[in-house]
Amino acid sequence: MNARKTPRRRIALAVLTATALLATGCSAGLGGSSGSGGSGGEGAPIRIGYVTPQTGALALFGEADSYVLDAMKTYFGKHPVTLADGTTHPVEIIAKDTQSDAVRAADVANELILQDDVDLILVSSTPDTVNPVSDQCEANKVVCISTVAPWQAYFFGRGGDAKTGFKYTYHFFWGLEDAQAVYSDIWTKTAGAKASVGLLLPNDPDGNAWADPKTGFPPFITGEGRTVTDPGRYENGTTDFSAQIAQYKKAGDDILTAIPIPPDFTTFWQQAVQQGYKPKTATVAKAILFPAAVEALGKLGNNLSTEVWWHPTVPFSSSLTGQSAQQLASDFEKTTKKQWTQPLGFAEALFEVAVAALEKTKTVDGDGISAALKTLKVDTVVGTVDFGHGPVPGVAKTPLTGGQWRLRPDGGYDLVIVSNPGHPEIPTGGSPEPIDWSGK
Repeated sequence: MNARKTPRRRIALAVLTATALLATGCSAGLGGSSGSGGSGGEGAPIRIGYVTPQTGALALFGEADSYVLDAMKTYFGKHPVTLADGTTHPVEIIAKDTQSDAVRAADVANELILQDDVDLILVSSTPDTVNPVSDQCEANKVVCISTVAPWQAYFFGRGGDAKTGFKYTYHFFWGLEDAQAVYSDIWTKTAGAKASVGLLLPNDPDGNAWADPKTGFPPFITGEGRTVTDPGRYENGTTDFSAQIAQYKKAGDDILTAIPIPPDFTTFWQQAVQQGYKPKTATVAKAILFPAAVEALGKLGNNLSTEVWWHPTVPFSSSLTGQSAQQLASDFEKTTKKQWTQPLGFAEALFEVAVAALEKTKTVDGDGISAALKTLKVDTVVGTVDFGHGPVPGVAKTPLTGGQWRLRPDGGYDLVIVSNPGHPEIPTGGSPEPIDWSGK
């Protein structure tokens, strides 16, 4: 199937691990090879690795995985992929759990490449997951398509050259410049144009990218005429944030911005309130993207703001299933009995981009798929993914808006889009509001 590899191992579906090889009902011994260059006919299965944190501190990023993988199994069972040479191929998906560990992320990528003989890898959710998997793919000349990490943390965090980029690794998501535009809009409307900002940034690829003295948040904040309080990087898993809280209180920071993992923000926010730090607005990336994370805060989550990279009201549809964003979210809730979550759209979009690339290539190897991706443009359920016009080679940007969590009478929360600078096509559902500390 792939000229640069040894013949693939035919793994029986009956012995697949709990991390789940989700496959079509087609057998592996279909005859032909995906790189044969034939015209028409049925070729061997295309194997796709899928890597996300399904357990551990980042598990909420993988909450929609089972639903999407089941949906893709059904889809590919009815719609095998047709390459540019006319051959059709069933699709097998091998899913791996990083357990929210960067070292394990690299290890499972190696397993997929060297043991499972995959043709390409899809990976999602924070630079701690995306970067090590992408590095292994680049080293082994296997195409990797990644998402759900700010593009600067992905690209420059891996030592990318803005002129040449990488050869086999591709990424789509928003960038820090998009978050800054959204945050500025929310901050001005809730705390004023000159309110000072406290930074809570971890010592990890996300935190270091946001703290960058040239492209990160400090120069953006001071450039707006605001002062910034930066206590320095803290380690993930910190249990006492008293030192940081004391600095924010002393500086009178009416704005807090942070990019912690979910458990760390729960700890910080509870301690902040207990110690009397009550900013007018708190805009928090990563940690409060998910309903379950906000619900863990009780009433203390009301009007917390965050970036919104996908929402049921965005005017986009899946290029595979035809479902609108609203239909996808509604089906997820009906099937899982859980509230929709932002990674749902991007998990679907990974497969949309992969299929679009495969349909443009005649050879399922690193060079063939990479050549197809370089100029790929496809409309997905998260918006248009256009690798030909990215900020750097191999990167495509997707829309970003801002939202606030609004407490419902039943104790649950709804994420409402309140800011859409640069993206008027995405409707807002309300206006930014300061945190109401009365009664808390």
